[in-house]
Amino acid sequence: MKTYIGIDLGGTNVRVAKVTSDGEVLNQVKGPSYAMESAEVIMNNIIDLIKQIPAYEECYGIGIGVPGPVDTQRGVMVLSSNIPALKEYPIPAKLTREFNMPVYMDNDANVAGLAEALVGAGKGKGIVYYTTLSTGIGGALIINGKVLSGKHGHAGEIGNMIIDRNREKVSHLNAGCIECEASGPAITRKGNALLNASINHAGEVFELADNGNEMAEKIVDDACADLAVMYSLIAHVVDPDCFILGGGLMKSKDSFLPKVVEQFKTIVHEKMRDIDFIEAELEEPGIIGAAMLPISFGK
Repeated sequence: MKTYIGIDLGGTNVRVAKVTSDGEVLNQVKGPSYAMESAEVIMNNIIDLIKQIPAYEECYGIGIGVPGPVDTQRGVMVLSSNIPALKEYPIPAKLTREFNMPVYMDNDANVAGLAEALVGAGKGKGIVYYTTLSTGIGGALIINGKVLSGKHGHAGEIGNMIIDRNREKVSHLNAGCIECEASGPAITRKGNALLNASINHAGEVFELADNGNEMAEKIVDDACADLAVMYSLIAHVVDPDCFILGGGLMKSKDSFLPKVVEQFKTIVHEKMRDIDFIEAELEEPGIIGAAMLPISFGK
């Protein structure tokens, strides 16, 4: 069976793994990402980690997931707040020269979605839309096993999508965008503002709502309505076989997901009401998805 190198590069750590074509992680190493250092330091560290993987030279390609939008045509991150030295740096070209094998790069949400589409909850589906509901709200469109990244690398960046332009502006994102209204921090913010309690995370708001707190119920109901609008907007453009949902909010899925699906069905065309909403199933979608990138390009 073919094997591939997957790299999950974050602002704190970087992980490198050898992964089979069916998503099994065979070997993995981890180290600090040196995110605030020079590009040379960061890249040499990645190269050293790859060389710690047994028989790395027998792999058929390398994929890397990074924390920022990627211009996949040029092979560069167009925005890299967490790792500033790598903005516009040709990471795939550097690794190709070093290891003499094909290298592909994409945004971390995109590669997580690719993993779920190829070997996870969306396996066998033609059009998969992956969403992560967590500190932020992000997404990835995978069509026939390939990620659609877009001209500027921003395809799937749904967090800034406006679901109600009459809402309060609370961050650098658009007023009324879905991330400011239904992400974990948004629900926590509303909980602290409206409840007579100190709310540490969104799960506490869901728990209060489940126990009959009327104000918490309103916060959850509003978030569900906003998410239903978001999914309907995506569906009317993409009409996917399924939505795959990952991220920390899914720990409270029983408290909100049935309501989201129910309301979604009331605002989409009748024939679209059978779109499946499926929970993500992979424990390591980032590193597995990175390794899937060469596969998606036929390597």
